[in-house]
Order: sequence, then structure tokens, then C-alpha cells
Amino acid sequence: MTILLIVLCIIAIPFIIALFTTNKFKVEREITINKPKQEVFDYVKHIKNQDNFAVWMSLDPGMKREYSGIDGTVGFVSGWESNHKQVGHGKQSITAIKEGERVDMQIHFLKPWDNVANAYFTTETVSGNQTKVKWGFYNDVKYPMKVMRLFMNMEKMIGKDFDKGLAKLKEVMEK
Repeated sequence: MTILLIVLCIIAIPFIIALFTTNKFKVEREITINKPKQEVFDYVKHIKNQDNFAVWMSLDPGMKREYSGIDGTVGFVSGWESNHKQVGHGKQSITAIKEGERVDMQIHFLKPWDNVANAYFTTETVSGNQTKVKWGFYNDVKYPMKVMRLFMNMEKMIGKDFDKGLAKLKEVMEK
């Protein structure tokens, strides 16, 4: 009986801790690209261009893709389906654009788990021919899913992919 009580306490501890942790998380990375701001913004606001720099797109070149709407405009939807465990199945849509400055997207992951998150790109002039690009991802995680965050470091997991993707974006843009 004592062993059962100890096991139940060990299982309950993460759920209790999760009650007191924040629901929100945000991961953001940035890089400076040697191109004018408008040129960089015009590139990152098109979801299809992510195929050229986002790490996840290169993991499964044979993934099934589906598009709806006009890329680079609010309402455009890009869907994907892959058997690769790091790619999964979902859709990404452009939800808002502040021309020349920011594009917001909603990402609906369908597999391996159903979840909705948000992403964005911002562009800011550093100098006449240099642009700072920020790529961010944020979410509001509800209980009991917050328990998973105790064991997953989203900053580390997504941050490294953003770093690689932004380095590739810089390479593509500066060719």
C-alpha cells in the first residue's frame, strides 16, 4: 500500500506543479539580412517561400501540399501532410499583415497532436541596406497539456530550428 501511495504521489507531482506554471510560451529568434526592408518583407510574407528556408520543409521533400487563396495576403492557407514524425499534418494561414513590418500566421497542427499556435515575422530597418528579421512562435497552453511543458524545452526545441531557418533565409536572400 505504501508503494502504491508513493507511485501516485510521483505521478501527481507534475500535475500539481503544472497548476502553478504559466500557460504562455514564446520563442523568438532574429538575424540581420543585407537587403532592404521591403525586399525582405515581400519575401517572408509569402508562406510558400518558407519551403526555401524552414527546416521542417526539408525533412520531407515528398510531403503532400495544398494551398488555398492568394499567397502573401490575409486568408491564404497552406496545408501539409507528411508521415515524418517531426513534420506531421496541419495547416498554416495568414491572419494579419501590417505592410512592410509584420505578418501573423496561425498554425493548426492536426497530427501527431491537435494544437493551434501562432507565428510571425517582423522586419525592421537596421541601416539603408540591412534588415533585422524576427521569427516568433507563441502559444497559450491549457491544463493538463501544461504538464508536457515541464518535460519539453520549447525554447531549445524550436529555437534551434528557427536559428537554422533564419541562417538559410539569409543565405537565400543574399544570393
